[in-house]
Amino acid sequence: MKAFILAGGFATRLWPLTESRAKPLLPLAGQPMISHLVEKIPAHIPVTISTNEVFQQDFATWKEQQSRSGISIVIEQTTHDDQKLGALGATAQWIQQSDITDDVLLLTGDNYCGFSIQDFLSHAKPGQTLLAAHDIGDIEAAKQFGTVLLGEHGSIRGFEEKPKEPKTTLVSTGCSLLPSEILPILLEYAAKHPDNIGGIFEELLQRNLQIDCYTFEEPWFDVGSFDAYLEATRTLVGQHHLIDASSAVDTADLQESVVIGKNCQISNARLRNVVVFDNCTIEDCILENCVIDDDCMLQNIDLTGKMLRKGTTLRK
Repeated sequence: MKAFILAGGFATRLWPLTESRAKPLLPLAGQPMISHLVEKIPAHIPVTISTNEVFQQDFATWKEQQSRSGISIVIEQTTHDDQKLGALGATAQWIQQSDITDDVLLLTGDNYCGFSIQDFLSHAKPGQTLLAAHDIGDIEAAKQFGTVLLGEHGSIRGFEEKPKEPKTTLVSTGCSLLPSEILPILLEYAAKHPDNIGGIFEELLQRNLQIDCYTFEEPWFDVGSFDAYLEATRTLVGQHHLIDASSAVDTADLQESVVIGKNCQISNARLRNVVVFDNCTIEDCILENCVIDDDCMLQNIDLTGKMLRKGTTLRK
């Protein structure tokens, strides 16, 4: 088995945080989002991460910091969103160029999956596709995702992409196991539909091939927006404060979920549900539901519900 993680998107909905940073490398509860994913993959499975030219060096640096062996980075020769191969196209290119004949654990690098991937794999049947789905328990929220319709015995009978009137709150989570037997179908489908990674599962159903569904109750997040990023942080951090040992916090009122990165100086401040990246100075401020990127300087500022670009200076 081989694991393949898609991490080449440009994530424009999370700008300015992702103007010069891959979304899977965003810090989430104290470590890059993709690290949460990789550490769940059983150690004996080789991991390949697909990204683009813009983020090549960032992923190379991230890889050097990992204790895990067996990680490879493949680079899609693109520098803009309109040049991309598409998620399925990138997967197909890797399968062809690397001559993959094993089962493929396919993952999207901008999702947080709280379940055990080992347990997920243990539910796989030889030669059958397996897809992980999560019940988000909210019909309105389900409209923003691809929903999964179940048939008998836990197999999947259909999908709906961002339905206006969802029939279920069970959503696809960007984690699937593709048996080697269906890889030729994937290559054929990707040649015509390189952007439609979800479409490969509909194609399998069209060919009367069974897709099993693994459901889980642990947290799952598609971190595609500012609100989703803060929600994921609040869920994972809880009523706690994650403060890097290299940072200094003096006379500060920290409320609910607060994450402070490396080499920060925080003094005479009140922070509630705030994520502060690295090398920031915050003095005499009140911040609520904010994300502060690297190298920011804030003095005598009150902010609510803001994302600040790297290097921002605000003084009053």
